Amino acid sequence: MKITTWNIAGLRAFIRKNGWDWVRQQDPDVLCLQEIKANPEQLTEEDHVLFAPYQTFWNPAERKGYSGTLTFVKELPVRFKKGLGIERFDHEGRTIQTEFEPFTLFNLYVPNGGRDHGRVPFKLDFYAALLELCNRMHVGGKNVIICGDINTAHQEIDVNNPKSKSKITGFLPEERVWITKFLEHGFVDVFRALNPEQVQYTYWSYIGNQRAKNNGWRLDYFLVSEALVPMVKSVETYPEVLGSDHCPVSLVLDL
Repeated sequence: MKITTWNIAGLRAFIRKNGWDWVRQQDPDVLCLQEIKANPEQLTEEDHVLFAPYQTFWNPAERKGYSGTLTFVKELPVRFKKGLGIERFDHEGRTIQTEFEPFTLFNLYVPNGGRDHGRVPFKLDFYAALLELCNRMHVGGKNVIICGDINTAHQEIDVNNPKSKSKITGFLPEERVWITKFLEHGFVDVFRALNPEQVQYTYWSYIGNQRAKNNGWRLDYFLVSEALVPMVKSVETYPEVLGSDHCPVSLVLDL
């Protein structure tokens, strides 16, 4: 089973830039997109035809042109759910849960803390609510895969020039500790587990052509329940794939 995650920074622009051509070539079983900035009715009929043979599960934000997540699946899940069940988070369309037989998959677009750090408390509360939900799932014997734009670089290896970014949201100590908390509560960052010393980013600012300089951040993750780790065959990042300020990341499982 191949699961691909990608923050595409706008679904309509993604389609116009022929981003779906890359998806078709890769042919994942599940595709999780973040920051779609669109509702289904804003796409043309031709756009929707592109998505075959996938079934689509949408969670757009209430605010037009903002945030939103979209999950594509070839085989229908057991259950599909929007959000975390908490209105203050869910109106921004940041979470889709798809429950398959072996695990529940979270497609996430974690809030940004803001340049003035004004939304850092909101972001930390989002992490706390998500972890509480995942803890309940683990206690109930369910396995979980979290994927998407987690919006925090966990360790110094995950960001270029960490000292200069230590006071920027996305690398604040109070944000980074939440990634550690997930790892302490039954999750594994499978990319880092498989590649403990590899410098690999998934986001580069457009300002100053940072991708060409490889001045980036690793913000896009697969956090996998420990019980599922033996099924993980690979985690691949595609920094050469353009179309967004993030690049796609794929997880392959042998189920």
